[in-house]
Amino acid sequence: MNVDLDIHLAPIVAGDTVAFGRWLAGAEPTVRLTLRSFATVVDVEAVLQESLLRVWQVAPRFERDGRENGLLRLAIRIARNLAVSEVRRTKARPADQYDEDTTEDALDAPPPDPLLRKHIADCRNKLPAKPRQALEARLASGGGDDDVQLATALNMRLNTFLQNFTRARKLLADCLKRAGVVLDAELGL
Repeated sequence: MNVDLDIHLAPIVAGDTVAFGRWLAGAEPTVRLTLRSFATVVDVEAVLQESLLRVWQVAPRFERDGRENGLLRLAIRIARNLAVSEVRRTKARPADQYDEDTTEDALDAPPPDPLLRKHIADCRNKLPAKPRQALEARLASGGGDDDVQLATALNMRLNTFLQNFTRARKLLADCLKRAGVVLDAELGL
């Protein structure tokens, strides 16, 4: 990563949500990338959202160590710890073990491809209403609500919600494939 996101640290510590949003826009892809090895065994989106919420909560007490991207490194550590805790709780195994080098690699990773983001947005907009609602509810909750709560909020039975979410994921993957997006390559698998 070329930019030291700690330029936003002082306003974040002061409670500036706009500054946190700017930091978040730069940090989120890197934190997500470091969770890649956990993608098959934990809800990475939920772990990501929870870790970013925790960063917001602890930022006022954060002290710089003199190196760039200290808050981002903290976010990566929080996310990794949450993912490991979830793996232990579910007794699952990540695809490959976390390595400290992953953090440094992620900090040097190129920014996400804007064309890929466009393809994802276009494909999400093409989803049928009910599957799109299920997908967007799950993403919006960031792991804060369980599926029963999400289904209730959408006036769906749990089974219907899960079917709609599964259908949304499949349709999204199919649409991206038709757009020429090779998911395994994009996810580094």
